[in-house]
Amino acid sequence: MEPYFAEHLSMFALAGEQVEKSLDGIMRRYRGQHPPHAPTYRAYQQRGIMRGPDYRYHADFNQEFPAAAHGTYVYAWARIWADAVSTIRFDLTCHSPAVVYCNRQCVHRSSIFEERYPDARHTLEIPLQTGWNHVVLRFKKTRGGFGGVFGTWLGKLAYYFLMPTDERAGQEGWIYCEPQAAELPVVPGDGETEAGSGLTWRPRQEWTKPQQALGQCRRIFGAVPGACAVGWTKGLFLREGTGKYALRGRCSAPLTVTIADQPVFSTRKAGAFAATVTVPFGRHDIMVQAECLGGDWGYELALADGDVPVALSSPCNLQGPPLPWIYLGPLPADPAPDLARLRQLNRVFPALGGETYWRLDAPDMWVRIYNDNPLFGHWNYPLGVTIYGLLHSARALGSDEMQRYLLEHIQFSCDLFPYALWDKRQFGGATNVHHLLTSIDSLDDCGSFGSCLLEMGKYFKVPGLRGIADYVAEYISRRQVRLPDGTFFRKDLMHTFHEDTLWADDLYMSVPFLCRYYELTGEARYVDDAARQFLGFKQLLFIPELKVMSHVYDFTRQLATGVPWGRGNGWVIFSLSELLAVLPAKHALRPELLAMFRELCAGYLALQDSSGMWHQVLNEADSYPETSCTSMFAYAFARGVQYGWLEKPAAYTRSVFKAWEALNRTAIDQQGNVHGVCRGSEFSYDSSYYKKELLSRLNDTHGIGIVLLAGVEVIRLTRHLQKTSPAAAQPAKPAASRKARSAPAAAR
Repeated sequence: MEPYFAEHLSMFALAGEQVEKSLDGIMRRYRGQHPPHAPTYRAYQQRGIMRGPDYRYHADFNQEFPAAAHGTYVYAWARIWADAVSTIRFDLTCHSPAVVYCNRQCVHRSSIFEERYPDARHTLEIPLQTGWNHVVLRFKKTRGGFGGVFGTWLGKLAYYFLMPTDERAGQEGWIYCEPQAAELPVVPGDGETEAGSGLTWRPRQEWTKPQQALGQCRRIFGAVPGACAVGWTKGLFLREGTGKYALRGRCSAPLTVTIADQPVFSTRKAGAFAATVTVPFGRHDIMVQAECLGGDWGYELALADGDVPVALSSPCNLQGPPLPWIYLGPLPADPAPDLARLRQLNRVFPALGGETYWRLDAPDMWVRIYNDNPLFGHWNYPLGVTIYGLLHSARALGSDEMQRYLLEHIQFSCDLFPYALWDKRQFGGATNVHHLLTSIDSLDDCGSFGSCLLEMGKYFKVPGLRGIADYVAEYISRRQVRLPDGTFFRKDLMHTFHEDTLWADDLYMSVPFLCRYYELTGEARYVDDAARQFLGFKQLLFIPELKVMSHVYDFTRQLATGVPWGRGNGWVIFSLSELLAVLPAKHALRPELLAMFRELCAGYLALQDSSGMWHQVLNEADSYPETSCTSMFAYAFARGVQYGWLEKPAAYTRSVFKAWEALNRTAIDQQGNVHGVCRGSEFSYDSSYYKKELLSRLNDTHGIGIVLLAGVEVIRLTRHLQKTSPAAAQPAKPAASRKARSAPAAAR
C-alpha cells in the first residue's frame, strides 16, 4: 500500500527514538483540535414530533389531527448541517404513504411494500450538500394511518434535526403544517419563512390570549401556593466604574431583584414599581425571585441608563427563540434559594413535585443541554482508551496543562450524568449528552470509559465519580447478558446486527473496569469475574493453529468467524495484561491465565512483519499494516517483560522497540497525526471485509490512546532494562587512561 506520508515528514525523521517527542506531538495536536468548550443550550418544545427511546422522531398525525380527511397531506420540515458533501443513513417507518425530499429534490417515495407493515424499518441514504440541508417528509392520510417514524438508523449513532426557519433557528425538532387538501406546488426549503409560506405551522409557540394576560410564572408553572420561581438573565452595564441605573416594572406578587449577587430591590406589594440601583461596570447576572400567594404571579422588569435600555441576553447563550430570560420553578419559597447554586447549568434542581430544570416563557418550552463538541465531554468507548493514553502520557511528561484538560473532560462527564438521567425521563428517552450511558444496553456503552474514569480517580479528586462507577458496575455485574457459565455475550441490543454474538473486543469493554472497581472496593468478586471471562472467551474464540483469537463467535450459527482481526486480538492481550497486573499472586486462575498470556504472545510474535508492524488481518500479509493492534501488542509485550510474565523476554524486547520504530516511521507524522488506525468495525466471516471495507481513518480515537500507551510502556521498559542490566548492577569501572582512550583501533 502507499505510505500515508513522505518518509521525511515522519515523527521518526524529526525525533528519532525520542519517545517523549512523539508523545508530546500527539498530545498537543489532540488538545489543539479539541478545545474544552461548554455544551450547547437549545430551546426544546415538549410537544409535536419528538424523539423516542429509539432516537427516531415519532409523528402520529392521526393523534395530532384527528379530524383530518382521508387523502389530505401533512409536510414535516427540518434542517441538518453538513461540513462537506456527504450522505446520512436515514431510517423510515411508514404508517401511510410518504415522500422524502432533501433540498427540494425527491430522494425517496414509499412503496406499498413499505407501507404494508407499520413497524417495519427501511433505511435509505440521503445526499447532503455542504452547509444547511432542508429535509421535508410528506405524509398522506389513508384509512391505514397517517404519519410515520423517522431519523437515525441506529440510536447508538444519534443525530438530530433543527427547526428550519429563522423564527425558530437553533431549536431542535421539526415543524409541520396543518392538513392540506392538495399537494403543495413547491416543497418548503431554504430561504422560506413561516409567515411567507402562507401555512400555519406547528408546534405553536405563542401563548393563547388568556395565557398572555397572566404573569409568566403563572402561565409557565401554574398556581402553586407557597412556591417561588427564579427568573435569570444577564445585563450589560456600561457605565465606567459604578453607575446608577433606573429599575422599573410591574409585579403581581412578591419579588426580590438581585444584580451581581447583590439584592437591589424587594417588594411584597403588587403593582408598578421604580427604583434606582447601583451596579458596577460589566455583564452581570440579574435574578428575580417571585413568590406565589395562590393567584397570579409574575412580573415585567426593565433597566435603563437614562434613556438607553440595558441590553439583556440569555445567561446560557440560548440557541433558539431570542428570549433573554430563563425560569426555574416551582421551588420551595422557604428557605430562600441559593442563587449561585442555581446558576450551575449542569445541574438539575429539587422542586415541588420532583426535580426540574430551566424553562422558557413559551408553551412547553424548556432549555435543553446538547454536547455539540466533536469529542470533548463525550462518553464512548474509543474516548475511554484515548483519555487513558493521554493521562499516562501527560504524567510521563509532567504536563500539568494536559492533566487539567483531561480532568475537565472527566468532570464534565460526571457533572452532567444526573442531568442526562433526568433528561431521559423528562423527554422520552433520547438524550443529547451521554446518550450511550443513558440508553445503556452493552458493554461498549460503559466499560471502557468507566475504566478510564476510575483511572483518573487514582490521581485526582473527581466529585460525582463514584455515582457513575457504581452505575456502570451495576450494569456489568447484574444486567449485562451472559452465557450459562457467566461469560458475557451480546443480546437484546439496539444494534440488531450484533444480536447473539460474542466479541473479542468485549474483554476490553469489561475487564479493565472490573479490575479497577475491584481496586476501588476491595471486593474480590469483581476481579474473579474478570478472570473467568478470559476462560470463557478463549473456549469460543481461540484458533489453536495460530495461537490467536477469532474476532467474533456467532451463536446463530454456533460458529466462530475464524478471522483473526488485529485490533480484536489487541483488545484481548491488552486486557489480559491489565488483569495480570492486579490479580492476586495466589489467585486460583492465575497460572492458567499466565499460560494463556504466554501462548497468545507467542502467537502474536510469530505474526509481526519485517518492518515491525502487525496487519489488519493478522495472518494475511496483503492486509494493511494496522496501527492500533501494533501498539497494543507492543504495550502487552513491554508489560510482560517488565512484570516477568514472559519466560524468554529477549525476543519480546526486540519486538517492542521494532514496533515502536515502525509506528514512528509509518504511522505518526511530525504534526502528531496518527495514521493507519482501523475505524470501528462490524464483523464478517470473510476476511476481505476487514481488508477492503474496514479501512483506516486519520486520528481515529480507536488508536490515539493506544499509541500513546505503547510509547509510555517503551519509556518504562527502557528504564526497567537500564535498572536490571549488569552494568547498572555493578560499580562503575575506573575511567581508562588518556593513553588507552586515544589508542588507535588496531591496538585495542
